[in-house]
Amino acid sequence: MILAGGSGSRVGAETNKVLLPLGDTVVLGHSVRAALAVADVSHLVLAVRAGDEDAVGDAVAPLLGAREVRVVPGGATRHGSEWAALQALAEEIGSGAVDVVAVHDGARPLAGPELFEATIAAAREHGGALPVVGLPGLLGRDLRTAPAGLVGVQTPQAFRAVPLLEAHGRAAADGYESTDTAACVERYADLPVVAVRGGATNLKVTFPEDLEVADRLLNRER
Repeated sequence: MILAGGSGSRVGAETNKVLLPLGDTVVLGHSVRAALAVADVSHLVLAVRAGDEDAVGDAVAPLLGAREVRVVPGGATRHGSEWAALQALAEEIGSGAVDVVAVHDGARPLAGPELFEATIAAAREHGGALPVVGLPGLLGRDLRTAPAGLVGVQTPQAFRAVPLLEAHGRAAADGYESTDTAACVERYADLPVVAVRGGATNLKVTFPEDLEVADRLLNRER
């Protein structure tokens, strides 16, 4: 599942930032391409801002070949978009056709297929997995150096599908909304979650300079 329901306000755009040009496609296109390159990915759901369905479909269509994606309207929050995408997969999860669900932020265009593969494999083995990256030089609110070993959490995050769907169902019943998938799983599912190695290049496009950096990194890879 790729969550693409954001806006472009902080990046200085009038459109959804995942639809901004980046290299030979749009920001979202790189995540779609990476996910479809993973052999284990049998279903792909894009949760988008209501009204963006056609624009997103047109943007990613050239990347699909014979593959298909489901585009669903997301919610008002990240959690709401995640729940909408999960419900679109509920039948496949219930039948066992989908055993692990990976959840990715569409504003992180440089998470390559290898990171998806590592996260999905770790989730299949342990229950849940998420990529982390060190945070050297981070200061706390008291302006003191943060504890050693503190890490930042990235996406894609992956979890066994049935416990994830059940956790979200309980969250919906309680009216609870999490800031990321792991927080919901931690609250409602008895599921071990392990860390896999993320990276500084797995950046999130939030500000205009992030788009410039992502473009330079793509050019360097080419």
